[in-house]
Amino acid sequence: MIALKKGHGELARQIQERSGINFNACLHCRTCTNACPFVAGMDYPPNALLRLVQMGMEQEALESSTIWVCVGCNTCCSFCPMAIDIPAVMDSLREKALATGVKIAEPDIVSFHDEVLKTIEKYGRTHKLEIMMRYKLKKRDFLSDMGVGLKMLKKRKLDLTPSRIKDKQALKKIFKKQIKQHKIDKQ
Repeated sequence: MIALKKGHGELARQIQERSGINFNACLHCRTCTNACPFVAGMDYPPNALLRLVQMGMEQEALESSTIWVCVGCNTCCSFCPMAIDIPAVMDSLREKALATGVKIAEPDIVSFHDEVLKTIEKYGRTHKLEIMMRYKLKKRDFLSDMGVGLKMLKKRKLDLTPSRIKDKQALKKIFKKQIKQHKIDKQ
């Protein structure tokens, strides 16, 4: 028997409000878990993470690697019989984890995400080669997966030069708005 923590509904309410997703409709059928291509790297499968939130197990949910391993590919929600947008829930949990300062289970992923955002802010699109170069430089890990990088170059999966969007002003507005919102959320 699991003892529910006092105020267990508060976490679920916060995440539902933040994400706009009614994940309480989850049937726990595990279809999302069976569909997830990254479940092997998670400490909790997607449906179990939803259950943690529903039960108010905030520390377990926010400190889990699952919220950082999820790449938001939407495979889970495309198979979900209730059409629950699990990546939106994961985004909300990541935001809450960062805002509350809990120990991040996958700190390297946060660093990687920062590099992705830098290229989007710079070009309006991701530039995978630059992302990986910056990330590798920051980690001081230059050769560990060079073979993969060379294969990607050979298959033309890494562009040597970045592609750019035309409307840089619209992009600047988006990032300004997000920075402003982030400051408000921290208060």
